Amino acid sequence: MKLQNRFFSYIILLVVYYFSTVLLMTTDSSLKINHLFITLGFGFTIINLAYSFLILKWTPLFNILYSIIIAAVSLVLALKFGDLHLFSNYDPYDIETSVIANAVFSVIFWEVAYQTKKI
Repeated sequence: MKLQNRFFSYIILLVVYYFSTVLLMTTDSSLKINHLFITLGFGFTIINLAYSFLILKWTPLFNILYSIIIAAVSLVLALKFGDLHLFSNYDPYDIETSVIANAVFSVIFWEVAYQTKKI
């Protein structure tokens, strides 16, 4: 995949991640699951699956495996990044920081996956 196409698909992935977080959090509260980590993890895994099958078109096993791993690791790292309280003046509850960190970590991990698959 060309660098321009990858860059464009990553921007789309960032936007989808950013706006789907609110939808997934609303879904969690309306279903009264009260386990936001499960709802977000499952939702981000579905987004990653759609990205991998529609954009990357690798083998199904590789797509599923990397989608689950990237969703889980990026969500855990985003929560840990939010606990650092780096932008407490602008984001008092560090929710926005975690949302943006999750999207950025996912894009970074997809690029790592792409580079390892390319080798």
